[in-house]
Amino acid sequence: MKSLVPTTLRSEERALQREVRAFLDERLPPGAHPLGLGMSGEVDPEFSRDLAARGWVGMALPREYGGGGRTAVERQIVVEELLARGAPVGYHWVADRQSGPSIARNGTEEQRRRLLPGIARGELSFAIGMSEPDSGSDLASVRARAVRHRDGWLINGTKIWTSGAATATHVLGLFRTSEDRRGGLTQFIVEGDAAGLTISPIPFIDGTGHFCELSFDDVYVPDTARLGDVGAGWGQNTGELALERGGVDRWMSLMPVLEAWARSPEVRDSPVAQVDLGRVVSRLWAFRGMSLSIARLVDAGESPVAEAALVKEMATRFEQESVEIVRRHFGRTPDLGSDDPWESLLARAILVSPSWTIRGGTTEILRSVIAKGLVSR
Repeated sequence: MKSLVPTTLRSEERALQREVRAFLDERLPPGAHPLGLGMSGEVDPEFSRDLAARGWVGMALPREYGGGGRTAVERQIVVEELLARGAPVGYHWVADRQSGPSIARNGTEEQRRRLLPGIARGELSFAIGMSEPDSGSDLASVRARAVRHRDGWLINGTKIWTSGAATATHVLGLFRTSEDRRGGLTQFIVEGDAAGLTISPIPFIDGTGHFCELSFDDVYVPDTARLGDVGAGWGQNTGELALERGGVDRWMSLMPVLEAWARSPEVRDSPVAQVDLGRVVSRLWAFRGMSLSIARLVDAGESPVAEAALVKEMATRFEQESVEIVRRHFGRTPDLGSDDPWESLLARAILVSPSWTIRGGTTEILRSVIAKGLVSR
């Protein structure tokens, strides 16, 4: 486990930040889009394509495959500005954050040329098929199986809580290819309209259907759909989680609500609320510094898995605590159906925030990852 070295934005990085803010001021003026809670923002393919046209989707992908060849820090700057606005990032989010980089790292030349340009243009959308019924956060216990068949594979089994699968063009799934607990896992790229794949949105407590159940019934994929070597899925999947867990999305889900609350009369007229706001802001600043340091490690060629788990473990609990702070000062139960978008978003956050410490790995799993990282030092 590496020490997180304090760092700040450089002059060219601040210039990018100003450019993104100016674009979003014009493209997403207040009231022009449904507000989202961080990475659970609305699915808007047109916005994703507009963002991609500016070079802000697939930023970390190699230029020879249509990507921007930019740094992890530069991508973080763009993402930070998007999440602060509650932007509709749902269509391109997973492909941009982790599937694209994983294909760039582990894919064949054919896979890179076939998929990465579409990701960088904001045209392809990915979902991650990891969790299964009865498997909890223990990914090594997955049972959905891929069996060799002719020149490809037949996939059978079920994935659950797969975010955004109903609108995704592809699913990057983790499947069992042998009985070896970790060495028997392999990743496959499955097209969303593949024969035998049934995608069923799961009604969530806030009325959305973002989470899905995926049923694979003799889904045939050619061997060219395999990502990486047979049995390499565990290591590849672990590498993806470093990208998933350590970013700003783990502490920015509530940012639009927090900004509205900070400007509200409830804070302006209440010394107690001002104290709570100060505590929230100070912790936000600390998490921002940690995420920035992790991005610097990624740019240096490191794989900060334990460091990312540390950020995720602390930050998602902080998000839940922040929801409770704002709710307490709101003074009444917020209405999900309110015409006030901020009240409606707070109501949604109250309903869905218990899931924030589950997605991307439960608190207990993360603490295990952190402990192993400390022992290995």
